[in-house]
Amino acid sequence: MTTEPLNKDLAYHSLVDLIVRGEIDESETLSERSLSERLGFGRTPIREAIKDLVREGVLESHPVRGTVLKALDLTDLQDLYEIRFAIEGLAAFLAAERGPVEELHPIRDLLTAALSQPGSVSAEEIHAVGVECHYVIVRLSGNARLVEMYRPFRIRFGGPFVLTPQSSSDRILEAAREHLDIISAVIGRQPEEARNLMCNHLRVGLEHRTNLLLKRSRYPQVVSTIR
Repeated sequence: MTTEPLNKDLAYHSLVDLIVRGEIDESETLSERSLSERLGFGRTPIREAIKDLVREGVLESHPVRGTVLKALDLTDLQDLYEIRFAIEGLAAFLAAERGPVEELHPIRDLLTAALSQPGSVSAEEIHAVGVECHYVIVRLSGNARLVEMYRPFRIRFGGPFVLTPQSSSDRILEAAREHLDIISAVIGRQPEEARNLMCNHLRVGLEHRTNLLLKRSRYPQVVSTIR
């Protein structure tokens, strides 16, 4: 009796992993059959996982195109980041105030090694560690509701921006330095500093992603609305 709900949850998380890793493109039409073969689940749990992600606004269904990853526009980006400021800024504050901060030591050490030895770790790996850093800080807040609210926003960013073009490798390294500063503030039990550093990091990320979106967008005239 529990197999079907379990398979549905596993299929959902497997599909989310594909999105977060950037393995699903906005131009790709998602079919139950191909995803079933790709992920190793039956079509029913895949169908339910797709429905859940459509409800969450991560995927969208079109009568002609079928189901695709929902594209971000500038308004979406601004809205999502405003919520990230609130959630992740608070999470950094709470993590520094009361979290088991020793859990950040491995991330700190890995980022430190990567930045001190250029080329020893790929930009993709550094980026993945940065994504994990955000997850861990939210979890270390100790607020289950905050964690619950955070998940859909990270999924929503998974597809379009999980890895930027090679020309953005400098931004990945810059973000790694920002992550180290945030981690230092959290480990050092500096809640206000951790919150400020997190929000500043997100503001830089918003500007970077805005520029990426504008390069491929039909709406360059609205850039002023998100400054």
